[in-house]
Amino acid sequence: MPRTLIRKDPSNFKTLPLFVEASPDGLSYQSLGQPLNFQQMLERRRPIEVADSSRFSVELANLGVSVRLTLRLQGRDYWLLVRQRRPDRGDTVLKLISGYVPAHELNLPLLTAIQEVAEECLLESADGWLSGRFADTWLPTPYEGALRYREASHFRLSPLSGAARPVQCGNLTLLERPRAYVHLPTASLQLVYDLSLELPRDARQLSLFHVDECLEDGRLVARLERRRPDIYLLALQHGVPSGGLFTLRKGELLPASTRGLWLSESFAEQDGWLVRDERVRWKDWLRRCGVQPQQRRALVGAS
Repeated sequence: MPRTLIRKDPSNFKTLPLFVEASPDGLSYQSLGQPLNFQQMLERRRPIEVADSSRFSVELANLGVSVRLTLRLQGRDYWLLVRQRRPDRGDTVLKLISGYVPAHELNLPLLTAIQEVAEECLLESADGWLSGRFADTWLPTPYEGALRYREASHFRLSPLSGAARPVQCGNLTLLERPRAYVHLPTASLQLVYDLSLELPRDARQLSLFHVDECLEDGRLVARLERRRPDIYLLALQHGVPSGGLFTLRKGELLPASTRGLWLSESFAEQDGWLVRDERVRWKDWLRRCGVQPQQRRALVGAS
C-alpha cells in the first residue's frame, strides 16, 4: 500500500508571471504583475509563438527549475530521472527533478532547485533515510513526521559546470549558471541546474524512490510507493548517455524497460533560447546523442 507522507494546502503557493528579454549573449527575467495562485498559473500556461529564437521580449506564465543530478555509484556515473504522469498533457514521461519557483524565491531559484531534490528524491539506506546538504545549506527534511532520517550521515550536493551564457534576474547574475530555455507550449521559463550527488561512505543497501505531489480533493498529497520507485538511473559513459536505464533497490541495479518510453521537453532539441516540443521519444533522443541501437541492446539487455 502507498504510504501518505504529507498533505498540504495548494493555496499557500504563490508565484509571479515574468517578463523575459533575450539576446544571443544572455537572458534576463523579472517579475510582472500580481501574484498568482497555482490554478491561476496553470491557466496562463498556454502556447505562445516567438519569431526569433535568439532575440526577443515576451511575457511568460511562470519560472520553473530542473536539476540534472549526477550520481556516482560503484565507479560509474548516472543521471537521475523521475517518472511523471501529466494529466494536463495526457502523457507519462521521464524527466529531471523539477518544480515551480514561488514568488519569494524568483531571485534565488537555486534554493528552489535543491529543495525539489529533498522533496522528490528519497534515499533509503539500511540504517534509515538520508538528509542532504548543499555547501553550508542543509536541505529540508519535508517528511520528517513520517520517515526516520539519519542524524549522523548525509549526502552532499555540489555544482558541476555551468552554462556558457549568463542568466539574470533583473541585474543579478544567477549563481551556478543554469541552462535556460523558454518552453513555447507552456509559456514558461525553465532553468536547469547541473549538480552532483555524493553519497556518504557508510550508505549501505541503498534504495532510491521518487515522491511527487498530486491534487486530491483540493489538497496536495505526497505518497511513497515502494512497489513503483519511479526514479531511474541513466548510465553515462565519459559524461555521455550510454542507453542503459536502471532502478536501484537495496544496493542492486535492476534493468528497467524502455519500451514506448518518452522523455520530457528538457531533453528535446533547443533552438537558441526556445524549446518547441512537449516531449521526445527515448530512442530518438538516444540517436541524437550518438548511441547506436546495438549499444542500447547490449546495455539494456532484456528490456
